[in-house]
Amino acid sequence: MRGTVDREAYVRHTSLANAAEIAEAATLARRAAEAAGTAGRPLAAANAELPWPDPPHLVLWQAATILREHRGDGHLAALLTAGLDPVESLVSFAGIGAAPVAAFAGRGWSEEEWAAARDRLAARALLDDAGVATERGRALRAEVERRTDELAAEPWRSLGAADSARLSDLLGPFWLEVLGTGLLPRQSTLGIGTV
Repeated sequence: MRGTVDREAYVRHTSLANAAEIAEAATLARRAAEAAGTAGRPLAAANAELPWPDPPHLVLWQAATILREHRGDGHLAALLTAGLDPVESLVSFAGIGAAPVAAFAGRGWSEEEWAAARDRLAARALLDDAGVATERGRALRAEVERRTDELAAEPWRSLGAADSARLSDLLGPFWLEVLGTGLLPRQSTLGIGTV
């Protein structure tokens, strides 16, 4: 399946940008990925150890994977530092309205585990009785996101503002094309908004 998705993404993207733009985006993304520190970041480290492919669209895929896992590993560290266990992390995220509670069902927590986490967060004055984040709960989540951004900044500082902006410009049309495919769920637990 991965090969099919990669091929399809490449074919769709080439209708929007030429091969030189894909190669440029791949080069920039790889530079950022190679600057991503992997100490204490097991998923980023595992992906960074994989050999780099040759085709530019697959280099772009690999770089995006490393950068995604680098950010994700940092996010987990920020959640733990904030004193949120795995289920509390999701319950508090739902509490700020990131996604409806039902969208988190696929994460595998039972209704009892979800309710217990909600009770723990309410006891800490992070959620109200309805499961909605309090001011304190919103502040904690904002701090988690601020810390996550801080921990994820290294690759982008290394790439520099101009090259980071160029990469964003190169990937913008591709991102819009991906959104238009319908392959992404309309509602996500990733906090990226409704598609």
